[in-house]
Amino acid sequence: MKLSERLGAVREASTFSQPAGESTETDQDLAVAGALGDAYAQMKARASESLFERLGSRLNDPNLTEDQLHVFVREELSAVIEADQTLLLSSEERRRLSKDVEDDVIGLGPLERMLEDDTITEIMVNRFDQVYVERKGKLTLSSSRFTSEEHLRRIIDRIVSQVGRRVDESSPLVDARLADGSRVNAVIPPLSVDGSSLTIRKFSKDPFKVSDLIAFGSMSEQMAHLLHACVQARLNILVSGGTGTGKTTLLNVLSGFIPSNERIVTIEDAVELNLQQPHVVRLESRPPNIEGSGEIKIRDLVRNSLRMRPDRIVVGECRGGEALDMLQAMNTGHDGSISTLHANSPRDCMSRLETLVLMAGMDLPLRAIREQASSAVDLIVQIQRLRDGSRRVVNVTEVMGMEGDTVVLQDIFTFDFAAGVDEHGKFRGHAIPTGIRPRFSERFEDHGIKFDLDNLVKKAG
Repeated sequence: MKLSERLGAVREASTFSQPAGESTETDQDLAVAGALGDAYAQMKARASESLFERLGSRLNDPNLTEDQLHVFVREELSAVIEADQTLLLSSEERRRLSKDVEDDVIGLGPLERMLEDDTITEIMVNRFDQVYVERKGKLTLSSSRFTSEEHLRRIIDRIVSQVGRRVDESSPLVDARLADGSRVNAVIPPLSVDGSSLTIRKFSKDPFKVSDLIAFGSMSEQMAHLLHACVQARLNILVSGGTGTGKTTLLNVLSGFIPSNERIVTIEDAVELNLQQPHVVRLESRPPNIEGSGEIKIRDLVRNSLRMRPDRIVVGECRGGEALDMLQAMNTGHDGSISTLHANSPRDCMSRLETLVLMAGMDLPLRAIREQASSAVDLIVQIQRLRDGSRRVVNVTEVMGMEGDTVVLQDIFTFDFAAGVDEHGKFRGHAIPTGIRPRFSERFEDHGIKFDLDNLVKKAG
């Protein structure tokens, strides 16, 4: 019986088994979906097992290219389906089964379709049978799932092995990336109590440009012009925000403002930045090997980058002692450096920067750290994900220096939360200029950059 014929049989059986007056269309649909899903899962598991037996060691043959492997798997899968007399499928059912089995055997299983869906920005696998996705800043439970914990572990191993990393009981958490640059984090038992967990932050096939952020309402055109001028004037900039606020996206946009004739060194845990300039050197940290040696930290790369004659240093994220090396670079002739930091406000950003410098273990006095930080950082761009799911730049703040023991900050743009929300729950407000003339305007003149600061002040008034 074909799969389509089974659908009618299951629907008829579910209707017949319900007492009169108690059956609803929803109940029947759920019964059909469950029974049909189980039958399809059994067919897929049987076909996958047969295919694994036929392929053997050929799956790991280093002499096969990716395209050759796909062709080989399709040929063997066709033979498996032909040989199994219980698989009486229509052409559409056969095509779907072939695609799903191919994804499971040499692809990323149920993740493949979610990665192809441009509306999905993040994939969160809590356990093999519970997958959430993010669309437009909102989380929803997906109908896709893995067949078992072993299936999920096989996919995780496939992802991390492609970038030369590993995950096992001795190293149960890992950061990796997909071929398209999407960021991957995996945690397996015993650290993940309910089974393996996988989080994928998708990398846009067409990286966002500043015009996209303006269209999304993340920033105004006036703010974009100011930030462009700040990057051109070689100001040291920190992009601050919480998890998932879009810090890396904004960092990529700001990095795009760097002139194409400058040498740029980017430093990241997992490569995400996609700079379009011709003179870019990309460095990536490395975890320890199975013997526990060979680790290269972000801090090592920051120190090494100073010997590479960079015009600009772009650090994907400061999260440890590398903050000290970053500040030293900013204070010793490497103006125009850009990085991101986890913090909830510009004030918190400077406080967290102090904490990260202390993690370098240099036993520096707190005032010395604050003086160095306030001298090195010129601008903080605070980005926030609001409760309506939108990501907005809520502060553009100048670091003015020290006054006593306090770092003085001055807002140039602030978000107008007082505008409230509309009938759809969307924030009406946007970032507006405060009317204060920034002190770094002198740097614009030194670099011959034309920016109408008087107009900025007038618009605020």
